Amino acid sequence: MKYRLVGPYRGGRSLSSAGVPGDPNTYYFGGTGSGAWKTANGGMTWTPLFDKQPVSSVGAIAVADSNPNVIYAGTGEACIRGNISHGDGVYKSTDGGKTWTHAGLKETRTISKIIIHPKNADIVYVAALGHVYGNNAERGVFRTMDGGKTWEKVLYKDEKTGAVDITFVPGNPSILFAALWEAGRTPWSMTSGGAGSGLYKSSDGGSNWKPIKGNGWPETTLGKIGVSVSGGDANRVYVILEALEELGGVYRSDDGGEHWVHTTDDHRLRHRPWYYTHVTADPKNTDTVYVLNTSLYRSTDGGKNFSPVGGIPHGDHHSLWIDPNNPKRMINSNDGGATISVDGGVTWSRQDNQPTAQFYHVAVDNQYPYNLYGSQQDNSNVRIRSRSDKNGIGRAEWDPVGGGEAGYVAPNPADPNIVYAGEYFGILTRYDERTKQVQNVSVWPDNLDGWEAAPLKYRFNWTQPIHVSKHDPKVVYYTGNHVFRSTTEGMSWEEISPDLTRNDKSKQGRSGGPITGENISIETYNVVFSFAESPIQKDLLWAGADDGLVHITRDGGKTWSNVSPKMYEGMVSQIDASPHDAAVAYIAVDRHKFDDLKPYIYKTADFGKTWMKITTGIPDSSFVRVVREDPKRKGLLYAGTETGIYASFDDGANWQALQLNLPTTPVHDLMVKDDDLCVATHGRAFWILDDLSPLRQMRDDVAKSDAHLFTPAPATRARTGGGYSRSTFQGDNPPAGAVFYYYLKAEQKDEITLEILDAQSKVIRKYSNKEKVVEGKPLPERPADDTKPNVLPAAAGLNRFVWNFYYEMPDLVPSAIYDMGPPHGPIALPGKYTVRLNVAGKSYTAAFEVKLDPRVKTSLAELQRQFNLMIQVRDLLGSAHSGVLEMRSVRAQLAAIRKRLARDAKNKPALDMIDAIEKKMAPVEAELIEVRARSSQDMCNYPTKLNSKIAWLDNVVDSADMPPTQQSFEFYSVMKTQADKHLAAWKEILAKDVAALNDWMKKENIPAISAGYDPTGASQDADDDSRKEP
Repeated sequence: MKYRLVGPYRGGRSLSSAGVPGDPNTYYFGGTGSGAWKTANGGMTWTPLFDKQPVSSVGAIAVADSNPNVIYAGTGEACIRGNISHGDGVYKSTDGGKTWTHAGLKETRTISKIIIHPKNADIVYVAALGHVYGNNAERGVFRTMDGGKTWEKVLYKDEKTGAVDITFVPGNPSILFAALWEAGRTPWSMTSGGAGSGLYKSSDGGSNWKPIKGNGWPETTLGKIGVSVSGGDANRVYVILEALEELGGVYRSDDGGEHWVHTTDDHRLRHRPWYYTHVTADPKNTDTVYVLNTSLYRSTDGGKNFSPVGGIPHGDHHSLWIDPNNPKRMINSNDGGATISVDGGVTWSRQDNQPTAQFYHVAVDNQYPYNLYGSQQDNSNVRIRSRSDKNGIGRAEWDPVGGGEAGYVAPNPADPNIVYAGEYFGILTRYDERTKQVQNVSVWPDNLDGWEAAPLKYRFNWTQPIHVSKHDPKVVYYTGNHVFRSTTEGMSWEEISPDLTRNDKSKQGRSGGPITGENISIETYNVVFSFAESPIQKDLLWAGADDGLVHITRDGGKTWSNVSPKMYEGMVSQIDASPHDAAVAYIAVDRHKFDDLKPYIYKTADFGKTWMKITTGIPDSSFVRVVREDPKRKGLLYAGTETGIYASFDDGANWQALQLNLPTTPVHDLMVKDDDLCVATHGRAFWILDDLSPLRQMRDDVAKSDAHLFTPAPATRARTGGGYSRSTFQGDNPPAGAVFYYYLKAEQKDEITLEILDAQSKVIRKYSNKEKVVEGKPLPERPADDTKPNVLPAAAGLNRFVWNFYYEMPDLVPSAIYDMGPPHGPIALPGKYTVRLNVAGKSYTAAFEVKLDPRVKTSLAELQRQFNLMIQVRDLLGSAHSGVLEMRSVRAQLAAIRKRLARDAKNKPALDMIDAIEKKMAPVEAELIEVRARSSQDMCNYPTKLNSKIAWLDNVVDSADMPPTQQSFEFYSVMKTQADKHLAAWKEILAKDVAALNDWMKKENIPAISAGYDPTGASQDADDDSRKEP
């Protein structure tokens, strides 16, 4: 089993990036929820480096100037928004990112910046912010002198103040500047600034530090600070800082930090300072400096005036690395990924080659193929097909459907043209696919930007549940601190609940400060954060609050009961109402914003009267955001955590990893659609685990058996792969065919086979683990041509094999060229089939069904006509190929005999007969196959012959799920007449000429020539020890 990336290819947030001085092709960036990435071709493509590490957010990355193979990555996110992922310290690579080792500082959780001594890659400084949601001592500036084996804390203030930036003075790594930041979050607030914030300088390599004070430095409460030193003048220091009123902005020192000038208080450079406040000095030009905010701003007059740099694919900027040898070459990190410029910011590389989208939730519709829906952080929402009719899921397969970057998306299950989508501040939209229009249908259309929660009529968080009733699709639910219901597609709403939260006014005050306010709804507390409707009992609704309360109504909202489990306060991030038992529900409780990373899942079996915690097997550092029960197997549960996916086969009593090939990434939501598990990650886009059959059928006795064949899920006969070559930047389609899973206790060295049987128990396709070597195979013209045949896997453990729905193809002629597509067998009709696995003398069988693509309206009778003609075409081509293979077998034997007979003049009559046979065979073979063609476009030079024409007819008849055209039947008749004619000529040669030669050889005691052949193309050489000299 394996997950497949659906996409979309659209970048998500990156906080850090770096390049290699003097190397125009190699760059790195750190993603939030997506790990570390590398390009070796200047940003054309990116390769993930961190997929198997235990954490997924890289907030700082640095490459050693003295050895570009040495890289340090700091984990966690120091731009402390409300949806960050924690880290666990520093990682080090000594081979350019291929492998990593943990290098300490695990309890920092959030690393802001890493710098490496320019001449010694073992000397490294780390600016660590520490725990965002709690006080801790492992924060400040750390230094290692031995490549990360040991660390020394060299600058520290207190347990609520960390380091947010650090830099060397270019050319003198003994002099450093470091910024400390007093900051933190609770579930209901964010603080930035205080007595702990300040700028410090060291002149002895970090052993001692002194605070920057006086001489123009602002004497006030400070918040976040960014610092950078010019490469053009070691005394030129630039600072961007958060301070009260007009004291904030850009400061400059021209004497190494002794005196300061406030160059600008431009608000463009310092709005939302806790999220930005980054500055980068040009490495050559003293007066050029960049400040990063919603735009990337550049000043060329020493920080007095700034203009936005254009052409960057995305906004909200966090990092800018500039090549010290060539300032025109730079890499920028922003909320849409990483982008490279080689012309000083005039043009930038694409960011739609990074599958690092951060989704909050996933929903699906009832179309075929079904679509996945979700809101992507700092982008639009997305509706994307789960599969395409092309070679992959590309840009044409996804689009936005109203809403915005946050919130749920909910398609109407009865009318997929209608899609409801949310956004922060309680914004709710209804999208109509027919008109492409988006109407705002918010419960209360107030502009809440900048407002604290307490005085508001309703409270809404960043992402609020939207649910279209499964029992009545005219009913739509939405939540704030109340549950709301609409029966008019959002044109009107009614409250159907009281306030279902703790409504603690002390936690509804103004957020931000003490300098800058931050009230954008993610800090809004006491809201109903999760909602579920029982799929099997109408009017049974569940509501879970971000403060830990759980309520239930069994009468459609008329009365509500508080059924909260006895637990610490925490966010009920998801509720799953069992599809098997109305009394059963599961809740995922997230307490990471209380500085608690432990997993919490609770189950009730009595409508919430009692709850049981069920988390055994999930690591303590993997807090849970979602739990879902499989709709087909009761008690099979899936949990999405901060680091991946877990499954339980015993209703939560025990859990085990279901990570498979999924990268380490936050899993924010899961949804089971038919036989698939759909995954919304917050850093690696959407994924799907196709075909849950093995999980649904897994029992203890499976692993004890020598072999086990799982019953396949129904397979839909959908046609994919049309169009041109697959793009690099697109998601993967599901396997094109029926998927078979089987378990083998041990690797099988002997042959095993897998057979497909039709309803009459006739074998229609057979596969083996023994690869058949085909001689004379044409050389590949494209990478896709250089593939191995379908070889059955036989490894120990779970194996997967895909049957592409096609019957056995005819024997092929080695080295034959098919200019208009290779031949194949007929495609299987919809219906019942059996798969049989043969292992070590035992057979295992399972029945399965092939279903027609529901978009196809062709009748079964019409499909039968198509099938019948395809059988005839296949058999006709097989006859033609058999004739060619027989001729080539006879020719090989004739060559060997000629070699023997040529030694004696008395054999001239036989040699003449050989010449005659070869002379007669040649034109017959040349009519059946073009013997001169050696590559596909050789056929532009030589006219196609019978086998290529029949192979093309095979493709014509199979081009769509439709009955054949009349002309296809007519052309088949023409081809059959011609084939019969040429094959009859060949049979006559065999019956007369070859028979006469065999009569002569029999008298000379030489074995007769046989027309038999090896379908693999192995030559039949008559020159062997069994033949006696004449």
